[in-house]
Amino acid sequence: MARDRGRDTPGRKKKTPPELRPREVYVLTEGEVTEPGFVEYVRDHGTPKEPGHSVEILFKNLTAPTKRRKPLPLVEEAIPYVASAEKAARKAGLKDTDWNWPQVWCLFDRDRHEDIPTAFSRAKRAGVRIAYSHPCFELWRLFHYQNYTSTFGGVCDSAADRIKQQPGFAQTYGPTIRSVSPETAKRVMPEQLRGRYEKARKFAEQRNATHAGRTDQTGWDPYTDVYRFVEEGLGVREY
Repeated sequence: MARDRGRDTPGRKKKTPPELRPREVYVLTEGEVTEPGFVEYVRDHGTPKEPGHSVEILFKNLTAPTKRRKPLPLVEEAIPYVASAEKAARKAGLKDTDWNWPQVWCLFDRDRHEDIPTAFSRAKRAGVRIAYSHPCFELWRLFHYQNYTSTFGGVCDSAADRIKQQPGFAQTYGPTIRSVSPETAKRVMPEQLRGRYEKARKFAEQRNATHAGRTDQTGWDPYTDVYRFVEEGLGVREY
């Protein structure tokens, strides 16, 4: 019997048109708690730059051991995902100029890592994107509360301590909470972010501009371009 081409075949899954596919964003993070929590919040509560454009977050190292959560190992692990994601995208009918062409991102910090320039170089050659913070991701969180113009000397604990001192920060974990431990403070709470994006972005851009022309990323203190990941990767304009 000839197949009825005008009807769906039972059990056959329709192929999603390329323009309706979400952008697949592969994410590898140095932090085990803070960065994934931040990404999930932005994904769930951010305002899309373009209505109708959706993003699928693919966390690829949630269970990775600490030794694999450093800049260079992160980039090395991320590189194969570029080829596999792009191959799948082409098979689905996407072009590299489409808005939903897949992206692979690494989020890592300066801390005291010695392989930062190598990680950047390898990522650039392979098409892996980087969201970088100096001294650490806590600087980006701090910018949601205040501007900060001094250096941290590469000491992440200084940035983390300053966040905990911000008015109302402890109360985001409970109305009667007066102080929080370093471990508790790693959890990103909605009230630490909601409605604060524009301020954080402005402060970050002001600090980053002071490092213009300097090619050694280890000297960018302070620095964070997490907003690039928010806008270019997650397709979000505010949260």
